[in-house]
Amino acid sequence: MTDSLSSSAVQIAEADQILGEAYKNKRSDIQVQGQGRVEKILADDNKGSRHQRFILRLSSGQTLLVAHNIDLAPRIAGLQVGDSVGFYGEYEWNQRGGVVHWTHHDPAGRHAHGWLAHQGRRYQ
Repeated sequence: MTDSLSSSAVQIAEADQILGEAYKNKRSDIQVQGQGRVEKILADDNKGSRHQRFILRLSSGQTLLVAHNIDLAPRIAGLQVGDSVGFYGEYEWNQRGGVVHWTHHDPAGRHAHGWLAHQGRRYQ
């Protein structure tokens, strides 16, 4: 394995550990970065700000709901079950594994800018 591949694998494992501990300890409001595979694509949430929603499965087995604000950032077009998606956003605990949101820029500049990465493109 090359250094960049092993480094990437270590980063993913560390991110999975942080998310696992946040879930176990029912912690929220944590800025997280990680990667997972799309397990299920859900209908958009159109109440208030519109959000593209999908479930990611981490390599640890934990699942996360991603709620990506498509009023502030582009939708991931062509997203399919099995696709790999990287993320940087805010984790919120729930009983099903947690939610990652704030995966977009903050127009007011008061929150860390988040993003999603899919097939070499960044959505923010």
